[in-house]
Amino acid sequence: MPEKPQQQTPDLEQFRAEAKAFLDRAARPRRGHGGGEAWGEGDDRVSLFRGATVEEADEARDWRRTVFDAGFGWITGPVELGGRGLPGRYERAYLQLERDYETPSRSPLGVSLGMVGPTLAQFGSPEAIERWLQAIYRGDSVGCQLFSEPGAGSDLAAVSSRATRRGDDWVISGQKVWTSGAHFSDVGLLLARTSPSPRHKNLTAFVIDMRAHGVDVRPLRQMTGGADFNEVFLNDVIVPDAYRLGDIDGGWKVAVATLLHERGAIGGAAGGGSGLFRMERLVAMLRQLGRADDPEVRQAYARLHAGVVAAKQMRARAEAAAKAGKAPGAEMSLSKLALTQNLAALAHLVSVALGPKLLTDTGEWGTFAWSEFVLGVPGFRLGGGTDEIQRNIIAERVLGLPKEPMVAQSPNGNG
Repeated sequence: MPEKPQQQTPDLEQFRAEAKAFLDRAARPRRGHGGGEAWGEGDDRVSLFRGATVEEADEARDWRRTVFDAGFGWITGPVELGGRGLPGRYERAYLQLERDYETPSRSPLGVSLGMVGPTLAQFGSPEAIERWLQAIYRGDSVGCQLFSEPGAGSDLAAVSSRATRRGDDWVISGQKVWTSGAHFSDVGLLLARTSPSPRHKNLTAFVIDMRAHGVDVRPLRQMTGGADFNEVFLNDVIVPDAYRLGDIDGGWKVAVATLLHERGAIGGAAGGGSGLFRMERLVAMLRQLGRADDPEVRQAYARLHAGVVAAKQMRARAEAAAKAGKAPGAEMSLSKLALTQNLAALAHLVSVALGPKLLTDTGEWGTFAWSEFVLGVPGFRLGGGTDEIQRNIIAERVLGLPKEPMVAQSPNGNG
């Protein structure tokens, strides 16, 4: 392992000035609409599930390379791998600044940077880390998650894709589904069954080359017209053992860590990381609509504001615990639940404020643009583990409540 370069932590204000100088050179300030700020990437569209095209992913990659080479692409990453080795508050400061500039959407790289990269860094072999890790954070490679299957969604331990050892390689076959961004990904984080051992002790995790022979990616078309999700078929895909993550039959540990990273990445938006919960923008929109003094609107706004403030405080506690060296726990489930509740509160606020304008495209800024967001909110109750799964985790691991009793199965498979 190379020796870590020594560096001095810059003052946060000095860092902000450095970041702003870079953004002033590399991007244009974001333009407002009608007295408020833009919500989308250069347009008036507010969407949670916006299927990214290959062209949009390429734009995100190009911008990521520019940001990385300027020293802002992996602010919390190890210096020896191209990161800055700085605390999380520096990354949040940069992201807050970047939202004020017209830059490509980060969403095509969300899974890659929020889940695949951190899991690879935690469990990858030296060979896998050298091959993929810096490439992921620089945008040279994009990662996707190959966990869910037609028969294994919330019950992730029931995956049936199989990996068979052949010398120094593994041969993997099976089917994955609901894979975000697989159509433009280079590397996949995959969970497969590797032995007949009991549940949770028969799975192994791998990173696989999405361009390898035997990998077939097929889009799943959404009713919005987008295709952000895919089904992925694996037909005798050969994967080197060096691309295994963690121990053989120890994949459940890797999967749990990945899901914690996922809930952390998703839940981070509960404190405003996505930009949707920037309250000053909401106030500007409500004033423009002439609804800021409406009692029902004010009550809906207050409920949302309270939820966002609480989520920020909870997030700060989780980050303080991580800084103290404590392993992540159920706080990631709490963050994920906070996000879905805050999204629901935001959907209620804009629905009350807009009324019929939510359903009619009049061309007025900040009105019909929210319809896609409102329709997408229920879907967030599923991503990153369903809300019901998160509540079970909190009930059992935090409150110490007993697990739900298992239903006995009769010999013919019926309850």
